[in-house]
Amino acid sequence: MRIELDRCCLDREHWSLAADGIFTGGIHLVSGDVGSGKTTLALLLAGLLVPSSGTVRREGVRSLMVSFQHPEYHVTGTTVRDECRSWGADPAALIAAVNLPGKEDLSPLRLSRGELKRLHLACVLAGTYDLLVLDEPFSSLDCREKERVCNELSLRKNGITIIFTPEQSIFPRVDYLWEISDGTLL
Repeated sequence: MRIELDRCCLDREHWSLAADGIFTGGIHLVSGDVGSGKTTLALLLAGLLVPSSGTVRREGVRSLMVSFQHPEYHVTGTTVRDECRSWGADPAALIAAVNLPGKEDLSPLRLSRGELKRLHLACVLAGTYDLLVLDEPFSSLDCREKERVCNELSLRKNGITIIFTPEQSIFPRVDYLWEISDGTLL
């Protein structure tokens, strides 16, 4: 499995992103300031945006999951229990794992942002994907939860995992470190 960015440029009115690189199996961390283009690159890698120039080649990627920063964009169930089921996860095990006992029958949108983020990430990480794109997975999480998510991510053995974050202190074990600086992927 691999994704190759060959002289990719994405131009906006007052901003552009240039990216060259190869993403292979393992965990990749892409850092950069807020507004540097991390989400744009995530969308490009996932095939949800087309570059203004250059090419994106995906080889061996048959299944894909993109997790956006705001978990409410992903809600598909009317209760926490239904939300777990909609992702193909075991509700009892998942609810216990993210410490949400007694909230099974609540709407996911009635959870706090941190609780919903924990639930969403647990649902995502319960699946198996060739390409897993996580846009700011640590937002809305406290330090303990960031560490728990990092531990889970570090256990991911197959596929390409790409984490986009401005986080400065808590990271999972990564195989590749990238940075977006001055509109260029380094």
